[in-house]
Amino acid sequence: MNRIDRLTAILIQLQTKRIVKAEEVADRFEISLRTVYRDIKALMEAGVPIGSEAGKGYFIVDGYHLPPVMFNQEEAGSMLLAGKLVEKMTDKSVRQAFESAMNKIKAVLKESEKDHLEHLDEVVHVHYRQWTRSPELPNHFMTDIQKAVANKIVLKITYFSSKNEITEREVEPIGLFFYSGAWHLIGWCRLRKGYRDFRSDQIKELVLTGDNFDGKNLLSLQEYFKTADVDGNRRLIKVRLSFDKKGLSSRPFYGSINEKDLGDRVQVDFLMDNLEHAVRWLFMFGTSVEIEEPEELKTLVNKRAEELFLHYSKINELTDPS
Repeated sequence: MNRIDRLTAILIQLQTKRIVKAEEVADRFEISLRTVYRDIKALMEAGVPIGSEAGKGYFIVDGYHLPPVMFNQEEAGSMLLAGKLVEKMTDKSVRQAFESAMNKIKAVLKESEKDHLEHLDEVVHVHYRQWTRSPELPNHFMTDIQKAVANKIVLKITYFSSKNEITEREVEPIGLFFYSGAWHLIGWCRLRKGYRDFRSDQIKELVLTGDNFDGKNLLSLQEYFKTADVDGNRRLIKVRLSFDKKGLSSRPFYGSINEKDLGDRVQVDFLMDNLEHAVRWLFMFGTSVEIEEPEELKTLVNKRAEELFLHYSKINELTDPS
């Protein structure tokens, strides 16, 4: 990237946040801090009103309006691909917001870029199976959840649990996390006095209470993940498996959090929320997979295998003509 392109990109980056740290610019463009300082100075000399806060970073002074940002074909195409994923892997509230954003982007595109997007839209699809949900679970709360997380607002939710129980909770949200095919609200539950994991598509009703919480005594989302192995209330379970390479295809392990090559075997770690689903999946690999942890999964596999053996033994007895 030449310097003119980099200066333009830095100017755009300064619009993305209230304050941008010099380290963020350096990391993005793989340049030194000294080069960042020179580039910022060059922008200021060109008339861009850039302010700074000691120890924090740079910002564009309020009231300064930049010309509309133009997109090239590759950038516009990447937004379309993101839109395909948003359509399948988020809820109604996010889809509507993203569609509005995409329309604004399309409005500033050249005719050739618009034609390019129309063609891509016809030939790019995402196949992602979603279970048919009860009409009582509207699944359109993600935008409000994002507001609550960003602004530290207490949420009041009516939740349909995995035990088919409906409960009302007040939650201090710390983040959103996507796993096992769904978005999950992670937060401090005032009713249970502990951190809880709520599937966003299992929320029946949600209200932004308007009450703010401090949050200083709460874990960050990253800290919450680190304590997953000691938090008995967490739904995620770490599963470590070892696969014989001879029985594997070249496809990656989707959903894995870590993979380690052991020569003729490969060790793979997952975070799973349902061990019963894990058992059914593991049966597909037969004897080419070994469970290293947890013991609970080993016990469950043995139990289900024994049940299958007894089931088919009875069938054989009933169908045996002798």
